[in-house]
Amino acid sequence: MNSNHHLYPLQKRIEGWARDYGLDFFDLIFEVVDYRKMNEVAAYGGFPVRYPHWRFGMAFEKMFKSHTYGLSMIYELVINNDPAYAYLLEGNSLVIQKMVMAHVMAHVDFFKNNFFFSSTNRKMVDEMANHAVRVRRFMERHGVDEVESFIDTCLSLENLIDIHGPYRGGGGESAQQESVPDRAEQPSMRAEPRYLRSFLEQPEPTESPYKDQSVQEEEAEPEGDLLAFLLRHAPLKPWQRNVLEIVRDEAYYFAPQMMTKIMNEGWATYWHTKIMTERALVDSELVDYADVTSGVTASSGVQLNPYRLGVALFEDIEDRWNKGRFGKEWEDCSDWSVRASWDHKLGLGLEKIFEVRRFYNDITFIDDFFTEDFCRRHKFFNFGYNAKHDRWEIESRRFGEIKERLLGMLTNAGNPRIVVLDGNYHNRGELLLEHLFEGTELKLDEAQATLENLVRIWNRPVHLRTVIQEREAVLSYDGHSHQEQAI
Repeated sequence: MNSNHHLYPLQKRIEGWARDYGLDFFDLIFEVVDYRKMNEVAAYGGFPVRYPHWRFGMAFEKMFKSHTYGLSMIYELVINNDPAYAYLLEGNSLVIQKMVMAHVMAHVDFFKNNFFFSSTNRKMVDEMANHAVRVRRFMERHGVDEVESFIDTCLSLENLIDIHGPYRGGGGESAQQESVPDRAEQPSMRAEPRYLRSFLEQPEPTESPYKDQSVQEEEAEPEGDLLAFLLRHAPLKPWQRNVLEIVRDEAYYFAPQMMTKIMNEGWATYWHTKIMTERALVDSELVDYADVTSGVTASSGVQLNPYRLGVALFEDIEDRWNKGRFGKEWEDCSDWSVRASWDHKLGLGLEKIFEVRRFYNDITFIDDFFTEDFCRRHKFFNFGYNAKHDRWEIESRRFGEIKERLLGMLTNAGNPRIVVLDGNYHNRGELLLEHLFEGTELKLDEAQATLENLVRIWNRPVHLRTVIQEREAVLSYDGHSHQEQAI
């Protein structure tokens, strides 16, 4: 924030309070913007600049109209970067600006210290700007419609990555490489990702690469990063390969945010609550603050609120570790009167939540700390659509079923897991994929649309093993028609 802006002294005070509590964050740059600019940045995924594409315009129109008609309001946007950038909405009351700044500082603490953000590009603002320049050059040379149509294809596949790859050295490596402007026109070997080096070192192939048996040998183990496989083996033009690489890099950058949504929002809400109630609020702001924060953490009748669940779990962890409600003795205690009054006064709560912030993601967070006691106190339940009565109904209040559904929603960031089995299927250069079925079937129309886009990139038939109506089947698309064959 500009040092001349009237909010700058307030920012410095809140930063001091946050650091006193133990938060550790990158330098923060706040920008105060009007609601139109705020919606524009939000449409770009929180970044000031992105490559041109119609989906960003569509997102802007939706957000802008929602704000205009009073249906929603964006309080804050923050970018995982070093230094971190965040936006404040012009015209908000001082109490909201205080709350947002405290909230943002906790987000940036989470970005900096959580293990699952450790492999992300901390200069992504610059990288996004480079991506925008490269895509605009491609549009000038090859036409807006052709490039935008190919981006559509790539974006439909952006979730087909291995989100755990960066933590075992198997994926996302290109996100850390130095940006090279327009590799399609000026190929350079500096900092090129490994899956592009073989392409740049050799002339463009004149015959199909699928006949190369090394593809099948190299991919003996199932490949979880489909986009990396396509970058290595698909017969793409140089500019198409560059666009696919951009989409993949950005997908890996955003993946940790999807993996930690509940934790991240819960952590930020926990700390803005503590900073506001213990340090920043004055008496005259209390009612306005309570009104705003209650709206942020309110239960929804249609979907899970990550702010509410996340902050409730962090508060529960702090309380349990302060009172010693953990370990074998606690787990073995079946006397509810004893459990209700259990308090060993250990005072380990703050230390524990910082440890959780460091090492957990949403799945492990829910798996370890979403207990039956917690579920009962907060009155969780499963609901679903009853087709017979044409209405939504409560399906279950059983703890095991509730937790199982929560974990199922979070597995692989809610996306199906697709792996590559064979890049030379039936020795015809066809692509064979497998859906790692974990109880939820694919939506047939979306699966078929995905196969169509894969064929556009692979230029040969694509097959997908999956489960349909509780039986194994193979979905195929050859560029003309869809087929379904039982196994």
